[in-house]
Parts: sequence; structure tokens; C-alpha cells
Amino acid sequence: MTMRTAIGLMSGTSLDGIDIALLRTDGERMVERGPATSFAYDAAFRRRLQAALETAKAIGRREERPGDLAEIERELTLRHAEAVRSFLAENELTAEAVAVIGFHGQTVLHRPMEGLTVQLGDGALLARKTGIDVVYDMRANDMRHGGQGAPLIPVYHAALAAGLTERPQAGVAFVNIGGISNLTFIGASGEILAFDSGPGNTLIDQWVEAHAGVPFDQDGMIASEGRVDTALAERYLAHSFFTDPVRRSLDRNDFRPPAGSAATLEDGARTLAHVTASAIVLSARHLPARPSLYVVSGGGRLNRTIMGDLARLAGMEGARVVSAEVAGFDGDSMEAEAWAYLAVRSLTGLPLTFPGTTGVEKPVTGGLQAKKPARQD
Repeated sequence: MTMRTAIGLMSGTSLDGIDIALLRTDGERMVERGPATSFAYDAAFRRRLQAALETAKAIGRREERPGDLAEIERELTLRHAEAVRSFLAENELTAEAVAVIGFHGQTVLHRPMEGLTVQLGDGALLARKTGIDVVYDMRANDMRHGGQGAPLIPVYHAALAAGLTERPQAGVAFVNIGGISNLTFIGASGEILAFDSGPGNTLIDQWVEAHAGVPFDQDGMIASEGRVDTALAERYLAHSFFTDPVRRSLDRNDFRPPAGSAATLEDGARTLAHVTASAIVLSARHLPARPSLYVVSGGGRLNRTIMGDLARLAGMEGARVVSAEVAGFDGDSMEAEAWAYLAVRSLTGLPLTFPGTTGVEKPVTGGLQAKKPARQD
């Protein structure tokens, strides 16, 4: 297979900014990771995205853009274009050196049981502004074939797992703790299973922003000062999501912060960190085998309280927990890398999703392609 240079762009459910990464890959087992960085959203734009989540609830068809969503979509796309231009300049690269951009966009609505998912992002506009071909809207085709549209990253996790120096016989779980947490299980024989595992940083972010006016709990410091409210934690962990044998994809609104709770700032953050870690271990019990190694990426791996709880709970089941960095990867850029990888697979018609990852009826490719113009805007 031909090696291609790709850029991946990821704006996740935490609404904090754009992750960008460069990758050279054949879309299969050959992966050469390049530079990566992040561009933070300013507070005002972050508030607009938060408001967009409410506006998007009125969407009935995925092409609809009620209220100011069309305006936000354009601004979001232009911010991604500027991030690409800055990234290329910082790394002394030209647009001509990049074959394709994998553009995730911003998820504002995800209702898998209705076959409806909406990611804001204008792929054609991004191609015009960057002068690079773009693959975008990668979830929709999976849903058209009976899948839940998420998670899409497992096929990239499988490529990374093939390069692990430590390959546990019981299998490895890649866990991404973003706004929503998800896990990918790579079994001893290479089988891939994946699903969302529960709330990630979203509940904690919403809690500390409401009670302290800060966007997130830096390194889990707030949580480290609190104690677990057992009754509150049990209320979350009794959710039918954890016992339902049918795994499903989550929307950030499926779990809500504890409205009207009397918990202090610190106790609330501590309890929600415990819920995040417990949700991962509970969800892993739906796997055919208990993983003996968890590799953790995403912003949640920097929360020492979450990681401490996860290490303790997984250790009780004989598993070890390491950050992506300890395993030789980049926990900040893994999702953006995955979007670059998926874009290359899309160009070559390779499957992005599988029955064991999204519940799709058969392996399918996905994504729409926007060609760069003959002359750049």
C-alpha cells in the first residue's frame, strides 16, 4: 500500500479546542507518527459551542442548522483552517506535502438509537481555505448501515497495538478519557471490540465550572481535596447503561451533573472522578476477557485522581494501568492521529467500522471527500 502524509483534526466533547497531528501511513499497519499540537478555544467561543448543544436539540434531520448553527459551523471551520496554516508554518511544511486532512468537526448531537449524528464542520470550505483535500463526516455511513456511529478510533488502536513491545496474553484495552470515555479491546488473536464506557471529563468539567468558574480540574487537584459521596456515586453507577448487555454509543447529555446536590466543590469533583474510573472497569466486564493492560489517553489521563482510582480498581482484577506515554504513544494527540489514519483508509475504500466496534451490520468505509480547488482562497 502507498504511504500518505495526512493531518488529523479533532475537536472533542470537552469543547476545549482543536487537536492536530501529522501521520504517515498506508492506512493499515504502517504508522509513522509526526508532530502534534493543540489550539485552545477562547472562552467566548467555547460558550457559543455550549449554547450550540442546546440549539442542536431541535435538529430532526442531520442537514438542518437551526438558529445560529450555520454561522457557528462556518466560524468553527475557519478556526480549523487557521490551525492547519499555523501548524504547517510551525513545522516548515507546505500544503502540497499533505495528501489529505481528516476533519472530525464538532459533535453537537448524537442520537444513535435514532440513527442521527451531527458534526458541525464544512469540509468543502476547509479544503478551499487550506488547499488540501479533506475527508469529513465519517460517522454517517456507519449509521446508514445499522451502526451507532461511534467509536471510530478502534481500527487505529489495533494498528498501534501491533507495535506494542508488551502484548499481554489476555489482551489490551485502549481507553480514551475525553468528554465521554471509550475503550477498545484488542484480544490475543487480534479481534477488535469497542464501545463507549461512560462519562469521562464532561461531568467533572461541568461541576467545577458551575461551582468554581474554572473550565476543568487541573491534574485532579480539586478532587484530591474531597471525598467520595458514596450515595451519589452509586446513583450514577446504577444507570442501566452499565448493565445493559447491548453496548451503545453515548451523547454528552446522557449523564448529567448532580443537580441540586449538597456536595461541596471538592466532594463533587472527587465523586465524579471515582464515577469516571469505575465506569471504565464496569464496562470492561462486557468484554469476552478481562484485559491485563489498560493504555489510557485523552485529557482524563492527566487527572491523577481518576488515574489513581482506575489503577486501584483495575488492579483488583489483576490488570495494570499505564498512560499512553508510558506505552510509547502520545495521549494528547492519539485521537487526532486516528482521524488522519481514518482519512487515508477512506481514500482507499478500507473499512472504518466493524460489527464489533459500532454494531454495524458489516465492515464499512465512510467519509465524504472534498477536493482542494485549483486555486486556493
